[in-house]
Amino acid sequence: MEQGAGVENEQIKEASAFVYKLREEIGKVIVGQRYVIDRLLIGLLANGHVLLEGVPGLAKTTSVKTLADTIDAEFRRIQFTPDLLPADLIGTLIYSPRDGEFTTKKGPIFANIILADEINRAPAKVQSALLEAMQERQVTIGDESFELPSPFLVLATQNPIEQDGTYPLPEAQVDRFMLKLSVGYPTREEERLILDRMASTQNTSNVQKIVSPAEILAARKLVDAVYMDDKIKEYVIDLVVATRDPKSFGLDLAPFIQYGASPRATLFLTLAAKAHAFIEGRAYVTPQDVKSIGTDVLRHRVAISYEAEAEEMTSDTIVQRIFDGVPVP
Repeated sequence: MEQGAGVENEQIKEASAFVYKLREEIGKVIVGQRYVIDRLLIGLLANGHVLLEGVPGLAKTTSVKTLADTIDAEFRRIQFTPDLLPADLIGTLIYSPRDGEFTTKKGPIFANIILADEINRAPAKVQSALLEAMQERQVTIGDESFELPSPFLVLATQNPIEQDGTYPLPEAQVDRFMLKLSVGYPTREEERLILDRMASTQNTSNVQKIVSPAEILAARKLVDAVYMDDKIKEYVIDLVVATRDPKSFGLDLAPFIQYGASPRATLFLTLAAKAHAFIEGRAYVTPQDVKSIGTDVLRHRVAISYEAEAEEMTSDTIVQRIFDGVPVP
């Protein structure tokens, strides 16, 4: 058994070598932000969309664009605005008076990597246009459905809801994102590096292509093959069930939770943990993989109650207490 695992580990280490190259290349532009970069890679490898939230100026857009620049794939940036229409996103039918026929004009959604910049500045009808694309990897224009290219990944940025001129994202839309990242301020040392590197009128964001779409799809097959013990599977299920019924785990959190995570959280937490093991060069999942990625999977799937808001508790606080209270295998 150990020998077989060792062979698999070598295969994983060899296949995940591009991850280190990606980190190094992205590091030419982005200072720090290892947490954000690794989560973007996990989303890429686990076939899951990623939502980045933080105040303006924290390099959210730059991080996504730099990652896209290191991948030899088609990239589109869509700036979400209050006057954006669904047709501006997915495309529309155009009537030709000369031919008397409709032709399909595809929108910018037809790309491998989509940067939905400031996604919460567009109204709900535009967000709903993304639902089919994110879930089914296809869009419907008129009576015809069109498959999106593979891989297809939506990386979205948003400012906190408290900022003026934003719309709360619908719950169904938020739940489609595998990960929701909370992007914070850099340290003082990192900010000095940012100053030294970026305080220039010249564009210094020149990075090389490191990986192809075919290599990403091949890596995803290996991510699926990463071993997860039954005890860790039960641990994942316990964590998700604890968001719905905390009392069964001895946690006094029920008054603070309006509703817990859906089965989609179980699937995403499993896939994200496997991808985390992959980028660490391991062919098996440990409980630490689940813990490392768990908050990013669950924070937007645990809705807090008014009582929690009165106690100044956040979903992050509740998720952390669940991780502290659920026994680790």
